[in-house]
Amino acid sequence: MVDAVVVETHPVPMRSTVSWPAIFAGGFVAAALTLMLLALGAGLGFSVVSPWSGPPDISTTTAATVGGVYMAVTAVMSSAIGGYITGRLRTGWAQAPLDEVHFRDTAHGVVCWAFATVMGAALLASAATIVSGGVASRSNPSAGQSLADPTAPILDRLFRPDYGALVGGTGQRAAGVFAGGRDLMNDREVARRILLTFDQRGRTELAGEDRQYLAQMVAARTGLEPGAAEQRVVAVEAEMKAKADAARRAAAHLSFWLVASLLMGAVAAGLTAAEGGAARDGRS
Repeated sequence: MVDAVVVETHPVPMRSTVSWPAIFAGGFVAAALTLMLLALGAGLGFSVVSPWSGPPDISTTTAATVGGVYMAVTAVMSSAIGGYITGRLRTGWAQAPLDEVHFRDTAHGVVCWAFATVMGAALLASAATIVSGGVASRSNPSAGQSLADPTAPILDRLFRPDYGALVGGTGQRAAGVFAGGRDLMNDREVARRILLTFDQRGRTELAGEDRQYLAQMVAARTGLEPGAAEQRVVAVEAEMKAKADAARRAAAHLSFWLVASLLMGAVAAGLTAAEGGAARDGRS
């Protein structure tokens, strides 16, 4: 009688092919380098701009292109270093074929780039929320406008009084007499809403009644003749349209450069992670 031999088999524990510690390490390095390079770019920008000289002779689209190029260079450099660190720190797999090892190293670099990108976006969003909240807390309640109101200079020019007409001639005249005792800040708020919302109704210019109302308001506040007041309203309208169009073009350029920088960063992280993996295994 032959005795049966019982062979006990123990299942081999499965390990995850994703080395999260290496990804976290490379992602943090990439995010830190991005922050450092962005701070360097801001410092270089402030160093070449003097507050005492006139504005630089550079268009908004050109400035957006320069900023986009620097953003792309920053993304490539930080992603490349972060991806290489991830590839070098990732746990090796001796049993895996060479092409599988190459794929896993590349995938780790791309995941490292994605982690750094999402973390950087979250940090920037938090910083923007804090800054905007601080600005809102410092707003002037009586004026109803924050210190960062971009329309304030335009409204100042719109309601700039003609002191030669308000004071002089046959006698002194006050702007409040023309305005019928209305509060100036209330008129400024009404004008601001009209100027900011006219392009949201499918029009490329102010409606006739809105332009006439603004001209009457400006004439009452500044002492200008009705024709001169309407010319001022038309000039302010043209200025706001030009600024809005310039902002739109700059935003489009920056959006395209942002997409390009993200794609280049992903490619750089994947390639350098594969190179780091090859150096880790002694294949480079």
